Amino acid sequence: MRSILTIGHNDLRLFLRNRASFIWLFVMPLAFVYFMGFANRGPGGPASPRPTVWVDNADSGFLGGTFLEELGVQGLRVVSVTNRSEARRGLRIPTNFTAEVVGGRQGKVEYVASGGTADPAAVLVEIRVARALLALNSLILEQATGGGGAAITAEALSTLRSREDPVVLKSTYAGRKPIPTGFNLSLPGVMVMYLMMNLLIFGAVAMAWERRNGVLRRIAIHPVSHGELVAGKLYGLMLLAAVQIVFFLVSGRVLFHVAFGDSLGGIVLVLLVYAWVAASLGLWLGAVVRAEEKVVGLGVLSSMVMAALGGCWWPLEIVPDSMQVLAYFFPTGWAMAALHQLISFGAGLGSALRPLGALALFGLAANFAAIRWFRT
Repeated sequence: MRSILTIGHNDLRLFLRNRASFIWLFVMPLAFVYFMGFANRGPGGPASPRPTVWVDNADSGFLGGTFLEELGVQGLRVVSVTNRSEARRGLRIPTNFTAEVVGGRQGKVEYVASGGTADPAAVLVEIRVARALLALNSLILEQATGGGGAAITAEALSTLRSREDPVVLKSTYAGRKPIPTGFNLSLPGVMVMYLMMNLLIFGAVAMAWERRNGVLRRIAIHPVSHGELVAGKLYGLMLLAAVQIVFFLVSGRVLFHVAFGDSLGGIVLVLLVYAWVAASLGLWLGAVVRAEEKVVGLGVLSSMVMAALGGCWWPLEIVPDSMQVLAYFFPTGWAMAALHQLISFGAGLGSALRPLGALALFGLAANFAAIRWFRT
């Protein structure tokens, strides 16, 4: 056991002593998380800007201001008419808007459209403006019918707005789950891709280099068994994976605000089992391929293929059924399935047991292959 720990700790020290490896361990993954999260953002997803509407408020009364506040509540960014170039839709509130409504007459807000009607951001503005108008009319109606004949004032409407709604609508997905978007998609995908890539390359290159320079033969003359040598190498790669997993999880929470909820323990377990699979594959690759330059090429190519087919770059829900089945021929597909259950859908560890079982089978097979072909 002492030999295993010594080999693993020494390997981790050598991995981290190489400053160039920090780019692949930390810098590149962060860049990928951001750009892939931005590219795959959905409605309301991360980095998705609030729709903007410009408003020319000429109303001298309080209802114009109340309407502007309601626009903000509905998720719109309100800019003045001088900044109308920032928005594709606009509103004009007339000077007599409050007087007309308080006097029991219909107050009209002029809606201004600039640009195409098929613009998704503009359509979203139209929907939220309609919701704001509906909310304002509801407040006025409630005050007029339930206020005991009291006048419609800014204070009365403010009191109504501050009250808790007697009816609340809660919506959840029944059956089909939502498609992961934004950083909820990119963080698990990049974690899975870079854990596989780094452990394949670092593990295989270290094996090839140590074999070529006689390091493995020198270790073998010590009282270290064949199994202890393989276990020590695997332990060192698992330590490296632990460093990257902690970095990913902290960065995801602090920088990208990904909510791990109550499933953090399950997420760590899935990543560690997956790292065991990737590290074992790295040892096997280093055992069967002796040239370091070939190891790097094969490691990058194979990890990219497994990432693409396993759902690391895009949601599997959007690909054909045959591609969804193909994803589960690779450990990346099972890892992504487990992480999406825990991160995107907020499920418990029980939902990840099947993927964990599949990853364990991959790990056992990779371990057997690494031991079978290991040569000093």
